[in-house]
Amino acid sequence: MKRKSWKAMTAAALTSSLLLASACTSNGKETETKQKHAKADLQVPVTDYTFDTAGNMFAYSEFELSGEPLAESLGLDLDVLDAQKIDKPTKFDYTAGIESYEYSEEAMYEVTEKSGLGLHLIHGPVAKRLAKNVHKTSDEALAERFYELADSVGYPREEIFRNMFPTFIEYASGDPHYAQKVDTSVYAENDDGTYVPVYQVDFQSLRWDRNKMEKVLTPSAYGGVFLKQALWAVDFLGGFHTVDKDEEIEAKTPNDDKDENIALGVSSADGMQGMILTEQIWNKLNYIRDHLFYNANNQSLTKASGSRYNPAHGFVYLPHKVQVVEDGNQLAPNVKQLQVEDPRSLLQDQWLMLWPASEFYGMTDQRPENKNQNPAFLAVFDGAPYPSAPKENLDADAANDISSTDPYSVNRDVLLQIFKNIDAMHFNPKIGAFVEEHDGKQQGKRVDTFQAGYTMEALRIFERAIDGLPVGYASGEDAKGLETPEGKRALELIKNQADFIIKHLMRKDGLVANGYVIGEGAEKSEPTLLAQLGAIRGLTAAFLATKDEQYRDAARKIYAAMDKHFWDKKLRVYRTGKGKIEYTPFVAGALSGVFRVALNNLNNTEADETVKALERETIISRYVDFYDRIIDGPSLKEGMQASEFWDTGDVYKKDDKSGNADHDHVPQVQAGHGKYGIAPILLNVEVKGK
Repeated sequence: MKRKSWKAMTAAALTSSLLLASACTSNGKETETKQKHAKADLQVPVTDYTFDTAGNMFAYSEFELSGEPLAESLGLDLDVLDAQKIDKPTKFDYTAGIESYEYSEEAMYEVTEKSGLGLHLIHGPVAKRLAKNVHKTSDEALAERFYELADSVGYPREEIFRNMFPTFIEYASGDPHYAQKVDTSVYAENDDGTYVPVYQVDFQSLRWDRNKMEKVLTPSAYGGVFLKQALWAVDFLGGFHTVDKDEEIEAKTPNDDKDENIALGVSSADGMQGMILTEQIWNKLNYIRDHLFYNANNQSLTKASGSRYNPAHGFVYLPHKVQVVEDGNQLAPNVKQLQVEDPRSLLQDQWLMLWPASEFYGMTDQRPENKNQNPAFLAVFDGAPYPSAPKENLDADAANDISSTDPYSVNRDVLLQIFKNIDAMHFNPKIGAFVEEHDGKQQGKRVDTFQAGYTMEALRIFERAIDGLPVGYASGEDAKGLETPEGKRALELIKNQADFIIKHLMRKDGLVANGYVIGEGAEKSEPTLLAQLGAIRGLTAAFLATKDEQYRDAARKIYAAMDKHFWDKKLRVYRTGKGKIEYTPFVAGALSGVFRVALNNLNNTEADETVKALERETIISRYVDFYDRIIDGPSLKEGMQASEFWDTGDVYKKDDKSGNADHDHVPQVQAGHGKYGIAPILLNVEVKGK
């Protein structure tokens, strides 16, 4: 992968301040568009400014995978990309390699380091234990821990961002408008006439309004963030780099970093970010395991038991909503009380936790029998800077497992308990499909096509991780696995659900029904785009996991029918339902993911495969139109992407007050929607013709 620093680096040193501070609108003129053709034929107004954490982080995870990794897999040399060279070398290359990828990365930092949308890392379980052990205050102990992490990757201590709000767990939703004026004053000037604004190195002015946050812990929300964190941590820490030249080098052994000129991480800056993400994940997992599981028998929150958990003795699972009552601290609120607001188990919550826990399992896996492990990851979890797992937890015998707080063990506890619950609570063996909810006592009766499809994809990643196969960007690669009992069961579940889609959900017109109600059959409602996307993702996952061509054939058939039924030739966008073109982050993320699997796995490759919709040129055209017309939108006040940052081309110049230096349709953060601007995240929109 091409390596780019996760922040604009400057020669000037920063004074580190890890604890936070408290929480200019420009009427920028549009001067030209990135497209030669006009976008005046459609309108894409925002319909809701609420930031949905689950939807956004899910969408940006798909955007990430449909960004640089996709462009590179199609033959692009990533080194030729330049954020300042719009649409070069081609519009698709720029859209995938710059926009899709960088939008994804920046949104993650907004949530986990800048906004305050959650609980501060100083209150994380691991951070509090550390502070107690070293007899220091939480903020002092966390500052020292960040210095330790910086040293492990060769990152200058003095260049750690100021006034961060690193979260260990995130809330369900919030208002993404900034609560105060963003500090765009000059921090450092560059030779090309641009400058680094203060807000890029000091996050104090980027807080969101805490009074407008939904202070609820929902698995799909903190799980969606976990997915973003895990994917980027795997990327950032998947190699070593030289200390003297900061050049990435391939990891050959777990001891390479013992060389004084070799450090952890693919670069100093990216390595530092990878360490911060891993620290956040580690604290999050300890909190989830020890505090957020719900015992259906006694109706109280409890601790997960992981490999020793047996659903037959009573369900212990992640409930849909846990209300957080904060302690009133204005700078870094802590939990005063947790209250279960909705005790149901929802399938979306479970798969959006299973997927990231599987990705992180692949990163932390230290089992001796796994011969596919990346030595760079083993070096990260060899005791410094992260503890290794006890040997009892690395063998195949669950009977001798011990409770541990190390990253591998705590993640495994969460992962296995969620997997067992998806099987026991959501899979209906009589019909061979996943139902969308369980109240703790009995299953519901509805199968949701979208949720079932993405459960299949999450199970595919789980099977790869538990069987010791590559995950992350390499999750499509072939390798020999360990063939564990859990992996075999995951494959059985995937195959059952795939067969159910083909037999019970596919219609005569090639589309799939939105759902299925046990005892009644497939739903007769007008099919939605979201259902088609879920089915395509799920069937493609089944094909990749089993190599059974019937699942690829079915996915291709649904894709072709979707393109025929939903494509609006006039507006060049997909309709989302009958008479509707309403895009949420979940729809946008799923569409981005389907474009990727269509290009990689479903496109015409044989002489007898002549479906026009599955020609690569057609898919790429649809991909570009989607990002251009719906994500970026036709004007500065329209489109899903609310604002943008340096990495997608919008630089700061003293003589440019437009708030849109690259003259596209996405404003700079301080010039976006609202009095003080808006974070670079996704909004709900409606598409209309003019």
